[in-house]
Amino acid sequence: MAHRHVSAGCAALTVLGALVLTGLPAAAAAEPPAPTPAPSAAETLGANSPSSVVLRAMERDLRLTEAQARTRLVNEAEAGTRAGRLQNALGKRFAGAWVSGATSADLTVASTDVADTPAIEAGGARAVVVDTPLADLRAAKTKLDRAVTGEGLKTPVRYVDVRTNRVTLQATSRAAADTLIEAAGVDSALVKVKVSADQPRALYDIKGGDAFYIDDTFRCSVGFGVTKGDQQGFATAGHCGKTGSKTTGFNQVAQGTFEASVFPGQDMSWVGVNSDWTATPAVKGEGGQDVQTAGSVQALVGAAVCRSGSTTGWHCGTIQQHDTSVTYAEGTVDGVTRTTVCAEPGDSGGSYISGVQAQGVTSGGSGDCTSGGTTFYQPINPVLSTYGLTLKTSTSESGTSAPEDGQEGSWAAGRVYEVGERVTVDGVAYECLQPHQAQAEWQPALAPGLWQRV
Repeated sequence: MAHRHVSAGCAALTVLGALVLTGLPAAAAAEPPAPTPAPSAAETLGANSPSSVVLRAMERDLRLTEAQARTRLVNEAEAGTRAGRLQNALGKRFAGAWVSGATSADLTVASTDVADTPAIEAGGARAVVVDTPLADLRAAKTKLDRAVTGEGLKTPVRYVDVRTNRVTLQATSRAAADTLIEAAGVDSALVKVKVSADQPRALYDIKGGDAFYIDDTFRCSVGFGVTKGDQQGFATAGHCGKTGSKTTGFNQVAQGTFEASVFPGQDMSWVGVNSDWTATPAVKGEGGQDVQTAGSVQALVGAAVCRSGSTTGWHCGTIQQHDTSVTYAEGTVDGVTRTTVCAEPGDSGGSYISGVQAQGVTSGGSGDCTSGGTTFYQPINPVLSTYGLTLKTSTSESGTSAPEDGQEGSWAAGRVYEVGERVTVDGVAYECLQPHQAQAEWQPALAPGLWQRV
């Protein structure tokens, strides 16, 4: 067994870290008021005031009550901050983090050293001691990815499953899996083989989830509104169109042009629109109601996520694994996230959002929204950083600021930061806790849910 120790359970995350204000003694009445408490992670991410559209879909698809859905969103926001602090503290011994339970009340953090257990528990998580650090599992997955040949459709999906501390290889047969493992030179003890006939496909065929048409031939879905300087547009899947392809909107009115596109390898693109179109932070929900995007903070494994697409509309599920590799008929795509949300052709490029935080754009999958299925999305933060885009958000009229020039290690709105990155602001050093595109309102000193002072 990979897991050698599990500590005792911890209290619900909503209880941990609560601020209790007590009355001041009379003698202190003349003293200056205490500083205003820093916002919680849930407040920073907007998880404490979710849209009714998100809540209803979570109730339906995850079988929750409204109270459970609200609690889950808050718990997941707070868990992301705790996991980031522990990841930075554990360093190379870190082996993954995930949330579980109907309301994501349990955060689990894995380490390769039993001596880390007290620190993990003190950080508000359950400790699991495993054999293999996350970095080694990722290295094994990379070897499998590189060994995939022209027969990659026989081993179409590969990902690190932090909950089992192994690399999962989905294959059409055990023999195909064994052939790839041997060719990659990977220790078979690190790999869990899942035999399945499912064959993921790219889902072919400005508001997130709205339809748009490519060269009057294919239909895809808008991901998220973005800007690049004065140019407005939207992010979507790379397989929806090639650079230079023309688009028309849901109303068949001329819309824009694919400014850049990559597929396979990755599945990302962005469309620059003409002056008749305006990028917004809205994602299309049910019944004509919109969900407003507030940022791009990456959710943990196990977190709830909802999708908007022009074929099947609004559906929710959970995040199963990040950094997944999937082989379609057109080629392999790396770095996508695997989910339990259903999708169908035409939903490609559409929005994935956790609470009010943008997660990614629909890439492909298997199954449908009648019988259920597995889908993959291209994470949004790499799209933003690769193309120098700024996500449209509800926190200000113009969204985040464009990346600013500055010395290496300085903080700037518009840049995408990863866990562990360090910046210096006014002579104070901070370490990133959760992947996100920085916003003016999220300066490190004002966003302890995203940054830790070091």
